[in-house]
Amino acid sequence: MSKSHAIEQRAIPFMQFRGGSSKSLCFSSKDLPADPAKRDLVLLAAMGRDDRQIDGLGGGNPLTSKVAIIGPSSRDGCDVDYLFAQVIVGENKVDTTPNCGNILSAVGPYAIESGIVMPRDGETMISVNLVNTGSRCDLLVQTPNAKVQYSGDTKVDGVPGTAAPVVCHYSDIAGSVCGSLLPTGNAVDQVDGIHVTCIDNGMPVVLLSADSLGKTGKETPEELMSDLPFRDRLEALRLAAGQLMKLGDVKDKVIPKMTLVSAPCNGGAIHTRTFIPHSCHAAIGVLGAVSVATACLLPGSITNGLAAIKNSHHEILSIEHPSGEFSIEVTLDDNGEIKSVGLIRTARLLSRGELYI
Repeated sequence: MSKSHAIEQRAIPFMQFRGGSSKSLCFSSKDLPADPAKRDLVLLAAMGRDDRQIDGLGGGNPLTSKVAIIGPSSRDGCDVDYLFAQVIVGENKVDTTPNCGNILSAVGPYAIESGIVMPRDGETMISVNLVNTGSRCDLLVQTPNAKVQYSGDTKVDGVPGTAAPVVCHYSDIAGSVCGSLLPTGNAVDQVDGIHVTCIDNGMPVVLLSADSLGKTGKETPEELMSDLPFRDRLEALRLAAGQLMKLGDVKDKVIPKMTLVSAPCNGGAIHTRTFIPHSCHAAIGVLGAVSVATACLLPGSITNGLAAIKNSHHEILSIEHPSGEFSIEVTLDDNGEIKSVGLIRTARLLSRGELYI
């Protein structure tokens, strides 16, 4: 190999984590360019540019084409800054608009493994500044003998086996991207003849009844993906709803997520099928589930008459999805406003070393 060829590649330290039902490359913020345009070029090279991501470490699926950029926090009261980036498979694009709650569960373990946070013996609380939206989440990581514990008995639907729990307590996530919990000011809007609920409690989501598009809501992801006229209709609704939610032209964005809802069939609160944004999720995203759970508690939303809830100020709502369910703990204050949201995820370190671009 000639000398000119030998210096073409550049090595970048990384770790790869499974976080919840997703998978991510995790980088230290100091190892990536500060300029967003240059940084995104690095992420595209790291993940791979084509729809198979054959020339990178991505898995050719939105759930495995994610990046976490992590460093010491610049925010008072927080330990870690976390910037999430979704590399859009096959489109040579990077979207840093939304958060990702699945990958967030890996941020605490990464912070400890990389030396940003010193662990305590037993459990370690890590306060995370979600850079994408300015929200905050406190993570409780299991650290017996001051080391991250990955093995455990916690089961997350959509993830094989069991692992140690990572407890996530969110605050200040209402209106995380759109500026308000109900970006349109309404619990229900009509978009091209379809009644929808547009909501943002950590993730901008458009909920619509499955039967409004001629579906039962119980179809498999593969069945929904094979119905091209349905997908075209859903995308047209997404583009229109994006404008209503003050997100502008969302053609090249991964938000808002579209969620079909129907009556629960396994004892949960609501049954769902979610698109992120064009592929039907095998489960449901963390913050997408939080927004869906919140909609279930809102009077007049599209979930009224479908969701099974107790109308209390402290609800644990089971959000059914194709791979099982996702339980979300929602606490309301005396005025019926969202006070806090809690949930449990798991994470595991898969690899660490250097990748080359």
